[in-house]
Amino acid sequence: MAGPSSLLSLNSASGAYRASRDMVAEKMPAIAPDQAERPSFAEMISKAGADTVQTIREAEAVAQNGMRGDIDTQQVVLATLELETTVNTAVAVRDKLVEAYQEIMRMPV
Repeated sequence: MAGPSSLLSLNSASGAYRASRDMVAEKMPAIAPDQAERPSFAEMISKAGADTVQTIREAEAVAQNGMRGDIDTQQVVLATLELETTVNTAVAVRDKLVEAYQEIMRMPV
């Protein structure tokens, strides 16, 4: 039989998973937009950059509130994980852009 601490951690993990799933569901559209409604590549990059900055600001605010004791530790952890995912994605995109630029520069003219 599972002890109380393992049940508590299982409930915490389940709650964290549910919260992260809900956050992703809020940001993902339910139906793909039509061809005419799709943004240009520049608009997508601009929006991704703005979303990245917004996520960083929100995570910093949550961390500060957590240090003051205004919010729950779980919210601080979720914001930190979201921040980590955002930064890792931004670094991966940057690396791919640099790689593509270098490949273009190697092309004969």
